[in-house]
Amino acid sequence: MSRAFVREPEGGEAYEDLPDRQVSPHPNLVTPSGLAQMDQEVASLQQRLADAQARDDKAEIARVSRDLRYWTYRRATAELVPASSDTSHVRFGSRVTFERDDGRSQTYQIVGEDEADPAKGSISYVSPLARALMGKEIGDAVPLPQGQAEIVRIE
Repeated sequence: MSRAFVREPEGGEAYEDLPDRQVSPHPNLVTPSGLAQMDQEVASLQQRLADAQARDDKAEIARVSRDLRYWTYRRATAELVPASSDTSHVRFGSRVTFERDDGRSQTYQIVGEDEADPAKGSISYVSPLARALMGKEIGDAVPLPQGQAEIVRIE
């Protein structure tokens, strides 16, 4: 490993000097569930940091400290968007089902950037698909990279 990526503290042991995680320039909108996930992540990282400090594991301290700084900042800047019972159109927090031209049906919930996980059915509100869906109503067509889709349900 290049010496440029290693810092040696007084004891002579080497550990990684990790840059801070990049923070999105978009507003930090979150669902109630996303806010709870952030709280859990901060608590988990605080425990991991205490454990790493007890073991004097400098590499782990560096990694966990970086993640803790990120999540603490994201939690402090989180803007909670309460769930809405209005399902007349797609908005932040909506669960949207649409049918593609090829007959496939897909459902996604529109959530904050940190809580998005497309494999589990959630997409970030700043993603191209979410932007295309926002404001639409049942029956509206949505252009997709390959064809289009029709919104069939909004929850």
